[in-house]
Amino acid sequence: MGMSITVHLSSEVSEALRAGRAVVALESTLITHGLPYPVNVETALAMEAAVRAGGAVPATIAVLGGKITVGLTRAQIEMLATRPAGSVRKCSRRDLPIAIARGEDGATTVAGTMIVAHMAGIRVFATGGIGGVHRGAPFDVSADLIELGRTPVAVVCSGAKSILDLPLTLEVLETQGVPVVGLGTETLPAFYSRSSGLPVDVLIQTAVEAAQIIAAAQRIGAKHGVLVTVPVPEQDAMPAEKMEVAIRRATAEAEENKIHGKAATPFLLARVAELTAGESRRANIALLVNNARTAAEIAVALATL
Repeated sequence: MGMSITVHLSSEVSEALRAGRAVVALESTLITHGLPYPVNVETALAMEAAVRAGGAVPATIAVLGGKITVGLTRAQIEMLATRPAGSVRKCSRRDLPIAIARGEDGATTVAGTMIVAHMAGIRVFATGGIGGVHRGAPFDVSADLIELGRTPVAVVCSGAKSILDLPLTLEVLETQGVPVVGLGTETLPAFYSRSSGLPVDVLIQTAVEAAQIIAAAQRIGAKHGVLVTVPVPEQDAMPAEKMEVAIRRATAEAEENKIHGKAATPFLLARVAELTAGESRRANIALLVNNARTAAEIAVALATL
């Protein structure tokens, strides 16, 4: 008989879960692989503050010294944020056992965070954009999509990152049986822009409606997640045409430099930020904080159902 891995919960997260209060999981790759210092720390703390403002308890997740940790302290966030590039493992499903066995520090991706959130009993998770199918590489499919098909955690995001092939990403989500819900939108948000023009499965207007769909999935014993998509706030959104020009150029440069696999997304996000003179990064931070607040409202509604 195998031994189960201990999940180390902060006292605040542990008490909230025991009391049946709303908790929102947050990922840690944005701290180590998504944003530069000190913007990464500021954004991680702003997301935690937004979760609290929405009435829930934030639970930022990482692997620290091989220990799965749910509910990072500010000092732990600072530590991850200031580690040298490449010294923290980017942890998706395949990487978690390696980081745990080797006693490493690991930052959880969307897939990695979903797994740990489910282990801890957290049902709602906020992120920026999920991974998807890479442009020009239909067999390069993010593990995030597969995880959504097999782990019952609701993911609140602004669609998939627009550096990806969004129509193919939706096709894979459909194959995985994942409902794509539009909160205040009939179309899939395109990360930096408010709409991709691609239809979602259902339009809803409130956090309560989102919670009802998540609860229904749980009642029928669904093994898949629910994707709740929220457009970037209007004042921070970028025109889709302008973003497309920058994305195409960054994608061509990645191809020329043979940057593929898990190195592709950090390169593309950083290059797009350069090409848009930082505008895309401002939009990214705005949607991260907005999604955290929205996820908290959904988690509160879910806790009261």
